[in-house]
Amino acid sequence: MRKKIIKNARYINEGAILEGDIEIVGDRISKVGGIIEGVAEEIDASGMVVIPGIIDDQVHFREPGLTHKGNIATESRAALAGGVTSFMEMPNTKPPALTQTALQEKYDIAARTAYTNYSFFMGASNDNLEEVLKTDETTVCGIKAFMGSSTGNMLVDDPVTLEGLFSQVPMLIATHCEDEATIRNNKAIFAEKYGDTLSAIHHPMIRSEEGCYISSSYARDLAAKHGTRLHILHITTEKELALFRNDIPLEEKKITSEACVHHLYFSQEDYPQLGNKIICNPAIKKPSDRAAIFEAVLDGRIDIIATDHAPHTIEEKSKPYAQAPSGLPLIQHTLNIMLSYYHSGKISLEHIVQKMCHDPARCFKLAERGYLREGYYADLTLVDLEEEWTIATDNILYKCGWSPLEGRTMKGKVKETIINGRTCYRDGGFFIQGGGQRLHFHTSH
Repeated sequence: MRKKIIKNARYINEGAILEGDIEIVGDRISKVGGIIEGVAEEIDASGMVVIPGIIDDQVHFREPGLTHKGNIATESRAALAGGVTSFMEMPNTKPPALTQTALQEKYDIAARTAYTNYSFFMGASNDNLEEVLKTDETTVCGIKAFMGSSTGNMLVDDPVTLEGLFSQVPMLIATHCEDEATIRNNKAIFAEKYGDTLSAIHHPMIRSEEGCYISSSYARDLAAKHGTRLHILHITTEKELALFRNDIPLEEKKITSEACVHHLYFSQEDYPQLGNKIICNPAIKKPSDRAAIFEAVLDGRIDIIATDHAPHTIEEKSKPYAQAPSGLPLIQHTLNIMLSYYHSGKISLEHIVQKMCHDPARCFKLAERGYLREGYYADLTLVDLEEEWTIATDNILYKCGWSPLEGRTMKGKVKETIINGRTCYRDGGFFIQGGGQRLHFHTSH
């Protein structure tokens, strides 16, 4: 079996920064800490930190059917360069993953083309509960329900259907929460008032705080009624934070939540400069919302940091606001955004690792990943915390070729990404496809 030793490591794991070597045998971590000798490939980690691979629980890689925007190969390759070793992808592709057959087709594509570990959510609609209930919770990360503001037949707004989902599904249900009636009403009001001058600056008022809270609180109430395992994605408002607890361990929570890096980094003050590039659903809102969400990440009301990576072509984003799609590409730069807060003293490295590596694994009951533990899969990222670099067109790896962060200088760079014991990325110029595996999960009951 192949063997490698990461020498001179300063590694971050389980709330501590430690020093020592890390041995990998095959696809597993075999030893952590101390001085490890032996015949093996050696990786010198001097001057770097080693963290578990980042687990992103919410991405849109656009395959099948929307591959002019991105695909599983291109976007997971970008993930590698950002230190992300595992992703969980959403069902709103074309066709959407609303049947077990369509879901399996996505797994088959990933098995052939993904650069990282992978899982895919099964999609819920108003009329596919029977298919949803066939989902194997040991090999699928969860069920995704768009409780508002979706496309095609992905919107789940029928109360009877929602009662059926929340009362019968034994596994985690992840929700996009925006109240469709509220948003449609806001759209009509703003379209009548502003007409052709409607723009991105109006986006957080159309996709309003109230629209988010109505839907999030409805989901929370349904989950509480039925004892459902609920995970509410991309929280964007201070008001919603009252729905979540921080007085019990994550493993005991039935209702958990996620913050996305763009809602921690941008605010509505950025719309005049970035316009449609940062419109997303739910919307980036007030600076006070951003500050409150960040505080909830620190105090445990928010459980996970993710991306909601959602690429569109620059041509699509350049359309007038009313025709421009929502979503932005982020997965290559998610760690950089959080390291900018580390360097400014707002969050510790240990807390970043907790929210981006450990807690996604805990939240989803992910089997043997998310930690630097002996016997766990060897998913690791080596990071130079001090290297400065500027995000530019020639180093952006998304298929869409752009980022709202272009021109910004970042401090900290991923130097090497190891997946299942194999070095799959190194220093900007080395990529290996096929090192990833399908993720597996412990049952929720």
